[in-house]
Amino acid sequence: MCPKSHKSSYTIPCASSFRDAISALAVSLRGNVADVARSILLTVPEEVIRSIPDPGGPPPGDREQTLIKSGPSAGKLWQRKPRIQVRLRSGYDVSTVRRALNIALRINNGSLELKLANPNALSPETEPDQKLSGEVERLKKIISVLAFDPLQEGVSTSEEALHVLGFAPRENPDKATVRARFRTLATIHHPDSHDGSHHRMSQLNTAMQLLCK
Repeated sequence: MCPKSHKSSYTIPCASSFRDAISALAVSLRGNVADVARSILLTVPEEVIRSIPDPGGPPPGDREQTLIKSGPSAGKLWQRKPRIQVRLRSGYDVSTVRRALNIALRINNGSLELKLANPNALSPETEPDQKLSGEVERLKKIISVLAFDPLQEGVSTSEEALHVLGFAPRENPDKATVRARFRTLATIHHPDSHDGSHHRMSQLNTAMQLLCK
């Protein structure tokens, strides 16, 4: 049984466009923003994360409306700077979390490509952190549960292609959306990745060809 890691709630000020983009990415991956941040923070070295530009807080005039839930002003609308709320293990600073989310967005839109070393290649002197190992195992289980089951007869129709790429049966995504989803899933299922699958990757390739022809 892995020891529980202490988690903290982080408030990440950001532009509303950044908040909307990362929220949409999390939904497309069937997770939440914390899962997206965690996947980068646990797999990408901190020095690499810090080398990526920090998108920073919201520009002047960028505000969101929220409903006050308690106190004398309960029920009233309040304008505040846009933000993202995530729960992660303690010890990160806001800039690092925001940079990690920026990495996820850039990988998804194809403007950034990272090649990770084998996470199991530890030196004899290196002992894996138990808390970190527990988080990695949790993410691997999430990937396993969410991964699609390859179709026995292969992918030959648009409906089957939509299924493989995680779209609803009657959804009609444009080519840019299909390519973005393909890139995201390819980072997980490519045979060269730690938990990759040649069978799934082959069907992803076929699905994208069918929907983008």
